[in-house]
Amino acid sequence: MRLLLPPPVVVGIGLLLLYGGARLFPALNLTFSGQTSIAAVFLIAGLAIGGHALFRFVMAGTTFNPITPDRARTLVTHGFYRVSRNPMYVADVLLLLAFGTYLGTATVFAVVPAFVWYLTEFQIRPEEEHLKRLFGQEYLDYCARVRRWL
Repeated sequence: MRLLLPPPVVVGIGLLLLYGGARLFPALNLTFSGQTSIAAVFLIAGLAIGGHALFRFVMAGTTFNPITPDRARTLVTHGFYRVSRNPMYVADVLLLLAFGTYLGTATVFAVVPAFVWYLTEFQIRPEEEHLKRLFGQEYLDYCARVRRWL
């Protein structure tokens, strides 16, 4: 697999970029009514989706470690996995949106798309190739039914 950086590290980098953007470019910061409430909604949604996705992996007895997809034993397709093939990564995006919204930094409009691109190219696509080899037609059928992100 061509994994360069594990997703939690990429999320950490994204958080640092958002914080740095808010501090280095304060003229680009946005403040608006309900800002904290919207950030809280993103945060709660991200934690709920990520927690549910993790719970599904634990209940299925398979790995949730993004570095070791070769340890996958079960194709998880229930719960939020009926809506997205990558709910843990959707949760990561929501966490970045929450932090960026809370800070009011316009850099969120660059960081989040860059995060989605990076994860798609260097984490998700390699995972998909591995899962195709591991689960064959079952995974291909799942891909035909469920989108990669949302």
